[in-house]
Amino acid sequence: MHLALYGVILGLLIGGVYALMASGLALVWGVMRMINLAQAAFVILGAYLDYTAYTMLHVDPFVAIVPIAVLMFALGVGIYYLFFRPLKAERQTLSTLVSYALLLAGVGVLGAVYSTNVRFISPAYGLQSWTVIGFQLPVVEVYGFVISAALVGGLFWFLSSSRLGRAIRAATQNPTAATLLGVKTEWVGAVGFGIGTATGAAAGGLYGMIYSFNPNSSLDLVGILLSIVVVGGFGSLGGAIAAAVGLGVTSSLVFVYAPVWSGLGFYGILVAVLLFRPQGLWGVPQWRVE
Repeated sequence: MHLALYGVILGLLIGGVYALMASGLALVWGVMRMINLAQAAFVILGAYLDYTAYTMLHVDPFVAIVPIAVLMFALGVGIYYLFFRPLKAERQTLSTLVSYALLLAGVGVLGAVYSTNVRFISPAYGLQSWTVIGFQLPVVEVYGFVISAALVGGLFWFLSSSRLGRAIRAATQNPTAATLLGVKTEWVGAVGFGIGTATGAAAGGLYGMIYSFNPNSSLDLVGILLSIVVVGGFGSLGGAIAAAVGLGVTSSLVFVYAPVWSGLGFYGILVAVLLFRPQGLWGVPQWRVE
């Protein structure tokens, strides 16, 4: 029982970081109806930027997340205008293909700049832990969860309380009606893509302090992120966050009792959801003509 509870706690901590990663992916789907496969590359790029800030500039990796997120927001807006705005016909399909090309390009560029050697962000407190009611909680994972929760909470506040956030929600729910009401959907799409890029990079900095990584880690993360948004339901930000936490706990419990099978925790639930609720746990069924 003690071991299972410990697995649940660690799964919650890791799930918070995955929730931050997946929130950007869910937001981009809502705004652009695009599966942004490049999100995984943005996550690993964020990890490398955090690694560089710590090893070369001697900036605390948690502190470096803030300027990295701002930089990546600007990069995301630029990528949107350069690669996605020109797409007109078959935009949804083509944009997903473009994002896949960006993912592969990102892997190649990171490999050329940093090599394929495995890296790890290891601050002085990286191996420290706190003892709480008999459980050893890694300091980095606790901080990572708190920061992820704060950023996800800030994202929800932004979408619900700010004028631009409400415009993004309107474009997410009904792009045509939003356009008729005067919402500039292209600008909203750029901001949404920038926010998704920034949250992914911020999560990458946290990811790099918990796991080792190299450029090919982007390809490993694609399956995990897609599993999260499919289980949560495409277009549901809350669903993606809940699914990330739930899948994090499931994967951690599998690792506790059967480490060899830990990597299949995400995909086992994904298969079950696709079989019995294809729209996802929090998704809305789509009408279709047989």
